[in-house]
Amino acid sequence: MYAETAEGMLDFIKHSPTAFHAVENMKHILRENQFRELSEKDRWQIEAGGKYFVSRNGSSIIAFAVGEDIEDYYFKIAASHSDSPAFKVKENAEIQVKGNYTLLNTEGYGGMVCASWLDRPLSIAGRVVVKRENFYDSRLVCVDRDLVLIPGLAIHMNREVNEGYRYNKQVDMLPLLGNGMHEKGALKRLIAEELHIDEKMIYGMDLYLYNRTEPSVWGAGQEYFSAPRLDDLECAYASLQGFLKGQDRSAVNVFTCFDNEEVGSGTKQGAGSTFLSDTLCRVNRCLGRDVEDFCRAAAAGFMVSCDNAHAVHPNHPEKTDINNCVYMNEGVVVKSHAGQKYTSDAVSIAVWKGICEKAGVPLQYFANRSDMAGGSTLGNIAMGQVSMDCVDVGLPQLAMHSAYETAGVKDYGYMLRAIESFYNTKIENRVNFYI
Repeated sequence: MYAETAEGMLDFIKHSPTAFHAVENMKHILRENQFRELSEKDRWQIEAGGKYFVSRNGSSIIAFAVGEDIEDYYFKIAASHSDSPAFKVKENAEIQVKGNYTLLNTEGYGGMVCASWLDRPLSIAGRVVVKRENFYDSRLVCVDRDLVLIPGLAIHMNREVNEGYRYNKQVDMLPLLGNGMHEKGALKRLIAEELHIDEKMIYGMDLYLYNRTEPSVWGAGQEYFSAPRLDDLECAYASLQGFLKGQDRSAVNVFTCFDNEEVGSGTKQGAGSTFLSDTLCRVNRCLGRDVEDFCRAAAAGFMVSCDNAHAVHPNHPEKTDINNCVYMNEGVVVKSHAGQKYTSDAVSIAVWKGICEKAGVPLQYFANRSDMAGGSTLGNIAMGQVSMDCVDVGLPQLAMHSAYETAGVKDYGYMLRAIESFYNTKIENRVNFYI
């Protein structure tokens, strides 16, 4: 039953090898649900009861559903991210090795577990800009076959590999494309063949390696699943599905998925950009409201920042906090941090707890060990642009930032119900609030 609930999410991940593909797949889902696409370059016409979405850079997206009774409206937002750690292909890609091998010149994007990328089938996907006369067209590409592999070094040549090896991304992590006959421009020619165009028409490429290993449901009771890019496409897909099921006549329900969280969010399409504030301000203006109305709608608003959390590792329970630790299949995680790497506080936690109680969703609570640095996420960064109460939540997983990550099948269903309940719940009058 639970595995069947997660099938759609795993299929989405399988067909979303890059942030560009993830957002394009989200667009398709939104169109199927009668959402109308807007362009940031055009004038907008927004109406009460309308459903819309807008994207930036092809890798970030914001969808919003305007309530029908919005005389005194507010914003409800769920935010996640579309990117995952990977290897990006450099512009001059081919490296010749003694005339017998052709490697691809790559660099790390985000903080990946390097060893998890070795000796497994990989391929290439991303975005290509094609020039047709004076028109530049952005097109997605995904080479749907085993194309490259990053070969590990035999233990006979690296006796310390099991004693703690420091991987050099410029030396150890370059993928093998083929034999030495593949000279400069070979990758571009291959991509041109995939797109059925002349290689001279390619004017720009954002290409990444992606893991070809199929998602898998496993365990004695089929209680776990593994897949590439669970962080954060699991939360992104659950948030989108919950958004589509939710409705609040007195709110503007907003779903947003930002790019570049894994490298700090400081891009034009990241959580630290103006994308969210620009969109919300334009919605407010199109509804005939002024700056005062926008400030009131934001102050009354609420954001759920959805990004996965670290489950207790079965072999290393000492790596997590003594009692603020979480387990797979035990519920949605609420994340807190004294230094505000996570935005959760007493008010936002209380609101989220009430929402999840209504939905019958169990909660767990996570904090880092006090003597270990943890990661950060997009909630506090986004709040620097549009400020409102915000809670940081996620789903527990193992092997975060590995090329193949693991999570619990029950938890996806819990998050789906929690987000749906969030979008269906009217939240008013904080700090003395009711839901």
